[in-house]
Amino acid sequence: MIDTRTAPYAAFVLRVTLGLLFLAHAGLKIFVFTPTGTAQFFGSLGLPGALAYLVIAAETLGGVALILGVYSRLVALALTPILLGAIFTVHGPAGFFFSNPNGGWEFPALWIIGLVSVALLGDGAFAVKPSPAVRLATA
Repeated sequence: MIDTRTAPYAAFVLRVTLGLLFLAHAGLKIFVFTPTGTAQFFGSLGLPGALAYLVIAAETLGGVALILGVYSRLVALALTPILLGAIFTVHGPAGFFFSNPNGGWEFPALWIIGLVSVALLGDGAFAVKPSPAVRLATA
């Protein structure tokens, strides 16, 4: 049974945590690897280097949107392909555990589950611009 008194706060905590993780990852790409270095890494994977700039922008804008609660459901769904891409291009071949060399896919998969949870739960408390309600058909 869901506690309707505290569920909005749980969704808020999850939403903000995921947003902060995206900002941290964007910051890593900007300040540590540099956008040019990130583009070169993407190129080494056989991806277009320009995609790195799009990912940095999506992680930054998406992270801020999640933290603020601006269309969180939609933003969570839009960010999911970035993590799927990380799994299929980098982390998948490293195995499951994130402690493996090159980091396994354990953490990105958990992150995807968090994003799907936000998409299903909704914005939670303190959302600046709530997502439109999503009605699931029930039998």
